[in-house]
Amino acid sequence: MQEQKRAIIHIDLDAFYASVEQRDHPEYRGKPVIVGGSPDRRGVVATASYEARQFGVHSAMPSRTAFRLCPSAVFLPVRFEVYRAVSQQIMAIFHQHTVLVEPLSLDEAFLDVTESVHGLDEAVQLAREIKRQIREQTELTASAGVSYCKFLAKIASDRNKPDGLTVITTQEASAFLEALPIEKFFGVGKVTAARLRTLGIQTGADLKRLGELRLREVLGKHGAQLYHYACGEDNRPVEPVRVRKSVGKEVTLEHDIRDQEQMERILEKLATQVEHRLIELGLAGKTLTLKVRWSNFDLLTRAISRPQGFQQAGEMLPVLYSQLSRLIDGKQAVRLLGVTVSGLFSQEAWLRERQVSTPSLWSKELSQE
Repeated sequence: MQEQKRAIIHIDLDAFYASVEQRDHPEYRGKPVIVGGSPDRRGVVATASYEARQFGVHSAMPSRTAFRLCPSAVFLPVRFEVYRAVSQQIMAIFHQHTVLVEPLSLDEAFLDVTESVHGLDEAVQLAREIKRQIREQTELTASAGVSYCKFLAKIASDRNKPDGLTVITTQEASAFLEALPIEKFFGVGKVTAARLRTLGIQTGADLKRLGELRLREVLGKHGAQLYHYACGEDNRPVEPVRVRKSVGKEVTLEHDIRDQEQMERILEKLATQVEHRLIELGLAGKTLTLKVRWSNFDLLTRAISRPQGFQQAGEMLPVLYSQLSRLIDGKQAVRLLGVTVSGLFSQEAWLRERQVSTPSLWSKELSQE
């Protein structure tokens, strides 16, 4: 008897933070809304509504840049306690249909519904029902992707945003992947894409033609993974319990740099992104790690631990700057910078360590970036 193909659904809420704000404030509906730090300070965009995205605004962009692109936008501070409450509603809906739910963040998750349906056709109907329940219970829209593996389901959910529903069947996967631009493959950013293009790689078909061995030579383990993705092979299970060990952000630079001030600006952006993620997850961490990769690909890391831990960018940056100053000499160029917080513990424990009695304080602090 032939083994049944898996049925995987990826659900992703549309412009989640901004949509919650437009729901809770009807006067903002139809207007460009940007959630994140203030443009008057060194804030970063957490989420932009689709109205704001039409002006070129996107997440992780400096708020000042977003203001220049869209001066008519409504800028709002993040309200993580509200977003987490809505997320709990959404996750409860997912668990009504399967125990195999793997949250990726507050607003997206994989669902393995193989045991609940017979084939992808029924999985599509189930995805449509989940979208309906989300709309009825939260007044928000979500986009869904349905396929036989996680990689394709996630790509599918992004195909027809907002409020989309896309299925990629086993029969369609090969042609779909061969035409897929390399930037759409997981883990392929600007730098990796540029490197692949020097080899004539533009699409999934090109990845397949180059072959697994050559891709491994060029990109290491990730190259082999890319080859399997291009062939439609992804056997990763949907994991309901994911033990998170760290929260980090890193960037491979388009051009190697030597200027310390430029490096510090990059670290500020990375630390702010880590802060947002930690607060979103309700976590802090005891250890802060700076990651530096030189132009010759040598890698250095420097870690600092302290009992009260790290959560806010303002606390991370003096430590990161100090470590950076000890590493760089102005002679060697840097091609990658990264910031990671590990040794994670709960937000509540972090607040107790500081003898803060109410969680409203850290929300207020974040809004004042």
